[in-house]
Amino acid sequence: MHGYGLTPAIVDLALADPAGRPQLLLTVDNGIASIEGVAHARARGLQVVVTDHHLCALGPDGQPQLPAADAIVNPNQPGCGFESKCIAGVGVAFYLLLALRSLLREQGAFADGAQPKLDGLLDLVALGTVADVVRLDANNRRLVAQGLKRIRAGQMQPGLRALFQVAGREPARAGTQDFGFALGPRVNAAGRLTDMRLGIECLRADEPQRALELAQQLDTINRERRAVEGEMRERADALLARALPSGEAPLALALFDEDFHEGVVGILAGRVKDALHRPTFVFARGTDGRLKGSGRSVPGVHLRDALDLVAKREPDLLARFGGHAMAAGCQLAVDDLTRFAAALQAAVAQLAGEQPLQRQLRHDGALQDADALSVDAVAELEAQVWGQGFEPPLFLDRFTVRDQRLVGSGHLKLRLQHPSGALLDGIWFRRSETLPEQAQLAYRLQVDSYNGRQRVQVLVECDSP
Repeated sequence: MHGYGLTPAIVDLALADPAGRPQLLLTVDNGIASIEGVAHARARGLQVVVTDHHLCALGPDGQPQLPAADAIVNPNQPGCGFESKCIAGVGVAFYLLLALRSLLREQGAFADGAQPKLDGLLDLVALGTVADVVRLDANNRRLVAQGLKRIRAGQMQPGLRALFQVAGREPARAGTQDFGFALGPRVNAAGRLTDMRLGIECLRADEPQRALELAQQLDTINRERRAVEGEMRERADALLARALPSGEAPLALALFDEDFHEGVVGILAGRVKDALHRPTFVFARGTDGRLKGSGRSVPGVHLRDALDLVAKREPDLLARFGGHAMAAGCQLAVDDLTRFAAALQAAVAQLAGEQPLQRQLRHDGALQDADALSVDAVAELEAQVWGQGFEPPLFLDRFTVRDQRLVGSGHLKLRLQHPSGALLDGIWFRRSETLPEQAQLAYRLQVDSYNGRQRVQVLVECDSP
């Protein structure tokens, strides 16, 4: 509604707050590129502290351009010596609280010995770190591990406990997959389809009953989000069938349909990128009439750098852009979509160079030890801190397919015989084509709990010739 980051419109909203005029504006996970918004706030007498982890905007001379905030806390700003450059926005905010507490301690603010205990926030830090899909370097893994430790011990915010409940997950066995595939999508669903404040209110709730009510609302919205996504995927498939009659994908894709929902374009871009292994932007029409797009990339193509090349070559094309190596966003006029697609393909061609955009299967080989297929062994694997840049093991084995059928909205349910002779249930999400009797599959393992019974399940990622 007001654009991403600290826009002038959001500043005016803050100034009109019926609770009273603020003196300080503090951004979290945004603001480093909000040149106009920060200037607008400062011109109206507000102090501004920017906490962010995104890359700085570039000025006309190609040099980093920082907003004129009173203070900026960002490990990716020029000159910052903080080693963990991959820390998420929630982690930056947490470290700011740690530093503020330390400063107040030095100033004698806690003379009576009572000072804020910040370890109680680590469950939220862990959730935000995983849900933001940042690379799990040593520091991020440490933060996530400590958050998981507290959750497994039953120490968590009422909102997180309620989200575990509505998602049907067990906090005592919490893992990063719960953050990425169960809790995170429910919190984010409100911002995608309705009002992000609902998710924030759930995480901040103090009363368990209120937290549960909010979590149930988020669960309902997430179901709606999945339905919208399903419809958009069908439209995207139709668009691709028309645009790629030969099945050969260009170096980059830009898709738009009048019925695409702005809140789900990023998810759809990721689905198309995964299917075709091409940098992909998906656009929806915003309330201002412009196209607002979200993009996802593949290894070897830095997506923000690609947009920067597009902006340099076509200065009047992009109204706004920003992002990371693997995810970025931009805005442009509806009539400029074809021009953008061509410019994006040219930029990707330059960045990729002579390296073809071919999918590479990186795996950990065959799982030869049958003991590793036990519930206890797989549960121990699941308990580790996995995530972006520190992926869980991916095994490659030739299975005998004993049974297969479609379930849900196009998922392949399998009964597989491992080379060791073990019979295992399997699932291949978003796969409708059946498999031959012998199939070499790349897969991960998880413990599936149903009716109080635990069993090992194979999660198929892809097949391999």
